[in-house]
Amino acid sequence: MGFRHSIEEYLKNSTLHGARFIVDKDASWIERIFWLLCLTASWYASWLLIKASLAAFENNAISFVVESSYRDWDTNFPAIIVCESKNMDRIQEVAEQLWGSDHDFTLEEVLSEIAFFRGESYHTVHECGGEEPTGACFYSNFSFYAQLVRSSCKDSVQNCMWNNKPFECCKYFHRMETELGICYAINSLQAGKNKGAKLDMTSNRYTGPGTLKMELHTEATVFILGVEEVPTLVTPKTDFLVVGPYISFVRYIAKRDIENDEEIRQTSVHQRNCRFADENILDVHNYYSYSACTVQCRKDRQMTLCNCSSHLSPNTPNWQMCDMDGLECLNRNYEDLSVIIAKWSRGRKGLVCDCLPSCTEVDITTVHDSKDNINGHQNPVSKIEIGLIDLPTERYKRNLVRGKLDLVVSIGGTTGLFVGASLLSFVEIIYYMTIRPYTTFIHDKHQIRPQSAEPGYNPI
Repeated sequence: MGFRHSIEEYLKNSTLHGARFIVDKDASWIERIFWLLCLTASWYASWLLIKASLAAFENNAISFVVESSYRDWDTNFPAIIVCESKNMDRIQEVAEQLWGSDHDFTLEEVLSEIAFFRGESYHTVHECGGEEPTGACFYSNFSFYAQLVRSSCKDSVQNCMWNNKPFECCKYFHRMETELGICYAINSLQAGKNKGAKLDMTSNRYTGPGTLKMELHTEATVFILGVEEVPTLVTPKTDFLVVGPYISFVRYIAKRDIENDEEIRQTSVHQRNCRFADENILDVHNYYSYSACTVQCRKDRQMTLCNCSSHLSPNTPNWQMCDMDGLECLNRNYEDLSVIIAKWSRGRKGLVCDCLPSCTEVDITTVHDSKDNINGHQNPVSKIEIGLIDLPTERYKRNLVRGKLDLVVSIGGTTGLFVGASLLSFVEIIYYMTIRPYTTFIHDKHQIRPQSAEPGYNPI
């Protein structure tokens, strides 16, 4: 009875439009039904609009536009990452150190596969696995032998120039662990744990388009990526150069950046459908990017299939690295681990990775590509020139069109329009259901006590 009385009192005194007519004792039942239907229709319409506002906030809070106010931009040069891909002289030298000059030369192929592991290990499994392995094989600690073979920065990169001004290569090319092994990167967020010296590689209307020149003294793959991206086994061929000795390579690129509105940080990852570099959920790299996420995806799949991961997987403890049995397992599952496929391509062999793009990823396209022989050079070097073809005239801008404040205003306007409600209208519900009955009870109790204490009062 008390609860019903509270509801009636709330409806009678509520600031919600039309509510008092439902419990008006002077109104006929037709009038009450009329106002009940009107109130129900208003609340239903209000709920539909609130639901639409919530859906728009969750799914359409971001818009993309193209900006062209290019005179004010500072364009950062891409990350240039040098990964050694082959060094037979160094392999022969290490092989002689390990097994002597009179060694089985098939072991050099094994050493090459270990040092430059790309997912397959045919020679290693054939020579060192099976029932009759070669006696000089090693069966664990593969990362140690890989590092013995790989060249140092000083042996790899020399004679560097930025906008025709020389600089010390290995002061700015920092060591970078990748699933391709040890690489050396300049202008990369992922290299050197972000503590090394940084070269200012900004291009604007005062400096002009930037150009990087260098000499490589080893066969290598040169990756041209966004500053948060990393080289992987499946990096598109358009994003790297395969360089060899006695050849000069020239590549000019066009670059488009993505600029993010400051308020984008207030939205959830689901709303913007991307992650910022510092929103890292990975073990293999210090910052998030799509390519870094695929490396983590491959490592997780390796752990699932083989209970170990590649000895070149970055930031991997020794106890997780594969021994010879694990290497044989990775070799057996090469097709499942080497190709990334979409979720709906379940019929194909490959790796399904649920990876979001980076919020700051860049669009890099090749405009000019050429290579020429180097004549008259005694040392087996390659010359590399990578530059911006021009300053960018367009960039993408990610804007916030529906923030939290917009959602609050939309919901408040909807409830105010259809039912005349405000925040205090909902506070009234709590008041009439809790505080008001209690204060009424206390008031009635105090009204009875003085009456029972009057002179001459006899309750019998």
